[in-house]
Amino acid sequence: MKPKTHMPKVTLVGAGPGDPELLTLKAVKAIQNASVLLVDDLVHPDVLQHASPTARIIHVGKRGGCQSTPQAFIEKLMAQEALAGENVVRLKGGDPLIFGRAGEEKQHLQALGIEVDVVNGITAGLAAAHGLGVALTHRAHAHGVVLITGHASPERTPTALPAVDWAQLARTAHDCRLTLVIYMGVQTASHLQQGLLQGLPHDTPVAVVENASLPVQRHVSTQLSQLSTVFALEKIASPAIIIVGDVLLGLQKLSAANAPAAALGG
Repeated sequence: MKPKTHMPKVTLVGAGPGDPELLTLKAVKAIQNASVLLVDDLVHPDVLQHASPTARIIHVGKRGGCQSTPQAFIEKLMAQEALAGENVVRLKGGDPLIFGRAGEEKQHLQALGIEVDVVNGITAGLAAAHGLGVALTHRAHAHGVVLITGHASPERTPTALPAVDWAQLARTAHDCRLTLVIYMGVQTASHLQQGLLQGLPHDTPVAVVENASLPVQRHVSTQLSQLSTVFALEKIASPAIIIVGDVLLGLQKLSAANAPAAALGG
């Protein structure tokens, strides 16, 4: 019998963008102490080497464009294990607070009297920029950065957010000199491109990074007007990050000098 803790608890842990060496020390400690781990698909298998040999590992798939474990089931399972006295860790790719559904999971668990802690991880947008060798903000090119999802929620409820107005976002990004970092945009690349072209110049630099931070990482540097064409030609797949903005100007010039715009590099 496991000793009961004073209060049931779940820890939402960010495993980072893929490279297992990008785990934080706090994340490693949480994984080591867990008796039950619920693990997303995008978590690198080597991360689990930090788990206790006696820990129960449950894989709950979450990957863009693929069949996923229902969110309601994951929340029910976390609550069930925590209330049974287990030390539960929900292990997520990237950072739990950036498109990791940590907000709704915290709300659900806390409503059941379960304590929730969050351990941050490096989000894929930062890893993608690092992989390109660019900064998301730059005094000469960008006052700030917008992290946004390209995946519209399938839910149609009174509380659901409306779809992203890409044309309005593009105008704001152009006027305010902002870098756009688009998560989960593979399936909607053509749609968001059409919207962004209503507010951004056709030659706005764009880069797409697939599998950021992993040895199989690849990227393409192009222009906004060519985005959907490049996606089709290069068969870009999830997980991929789309970066849009003038912070990519140096990368664009380098690509133009050394290879065709759509050539992929590691």
